[in-house]
Amino acid sequence: MPIEENPIADSDMHVIEPPDLWERYIDPRYRHAAPVGLTSMKRDLRVMVKSRVLLKTGPVRPQNTGADRGWRPEHDSAYADSEAAGWDAKSQLAAMDVEGLDLALMFPSRGLFVLGLDTVEISGVDGLEPDFAAAIARGYNDWMHDFCSVAPDRMFGAAMIAPHDVSSAVEELRRCVTEYGFKTAFLAPGTVGRRPWHHRDYDPLWAECERLNVPIAFHGGGQNELQPDFSLQVFDQLMMWHTFSQPLGIMTVAVSLCAGGVFERFPKLRAALLEGNCAWAPWLMHRLDEHYEWVGAVEAPDLTKKPSEYFLSNCFLSLEVDEEPGRQYIEWFGDDNLVFSTDYPHGDSKYPHSVANFDKLQIPYDSKVKILGENWSRLYDIPLKKLAPRG
Repeated sequence: MPIEENPIADSDMHVIEPPDLWERYIDPRYRHAAPVGLTSMKRDLRVMVKSRVLLKTGPVRPQNTGADRGWRPEHDSAYADSEAAGWDAKSQLAAMDVEGLDLALMFPSRGLFVLGLDTVEISGVDGLEPDFAAAIARGYNDWMHDFCSVAPDRMFGAAMIAPHDVSSAVEELRRCVTEYGFKTAFLAPGTVGRRPWHHRDYDPLWAECERLNVPIAFHGGGQNELQPDFSLQVFDQLMMWHTFSQPLGIMTVAVSLCAGGVFERFPKLRAALLEGNCAWAPWLMHRLDEHYEWVGAVEAPDLTKKPSEYFLSNCFLSLEVDEEPGRQYIEWFGDDNLVFSTDYPHGDSKYPHSVANFDKLQIPYDSKVKILGENWSRLYDIPLKKLAPRG
């Protein structure tokens, strides 16, 4: 059977939010300080928050073309219809049909960076007050609900959660899941207040995810003000800093959740570690297990399993559509916790040939079927359906 005849579900499809999203959707009490999307570059994904520009970019060349910001030349035609439509929800659905996607989880673009300032206590006057951070997240989620309402049987929202105040994060997660039907919540890998993700202050959030049966997703995006800086700060070219930022971010999350006891305390919690490849996992988990055997009895006495065992039972990673080394991951760990994503409509996406490129990977056919659909269904607890037009 051709691979496209199976259900195909995108674990990580992106929207491009309108520049005035927060001006329209944020609580009126914060409208005077609403984040604003910038538009001075082609397909500009930056957002200004409290006079700070996020994401940070390298030098802008005089011609200011899409290629300067990492866009592939073929995207000019591939994204033309969506761009002309202002990246609205109907164009998103049309793009799903072009790629042959039956179902998709919607993640942000500007929203990946908008909470990228630390607390006021840590960063001073340019930091985010917890109430303001929560208002930014709530406004985004209200917009995302409206966006997905165009095709609620195919498009599912990922809730933005502001970790600056855990109690309000729990409330917003509950609201988005129970009132809006969102299927996951996402966080940036960079920490707020220098508080690692295994810190027990976050336990109420993990408990609520577990109670609601929704995974927590971690998704990097680019340079912001949160620490640690996974681009290592010294690079000013996307080719260099982006190579580090995406995988390093979710690698640190994996270590924190697995070795820090989060999955021991919350054994039913699922975590999605997105858009950072998967081929690093065998090496990292092997090394982490070695250190657990070395000092775990003293430093992690509450763990009852090796870190790699928590990783395999609780984490999902995306196998990128051209990630040839991913077959080594399957050789080590199997294919039960890998999912597929297009990364539409970002500069490194292979849209509209993501599925075709994925099908070229030298991995077993049965693995491809699981990665394209079955694993996605287990991760997000959504039944698989074939809804996209074929041919």
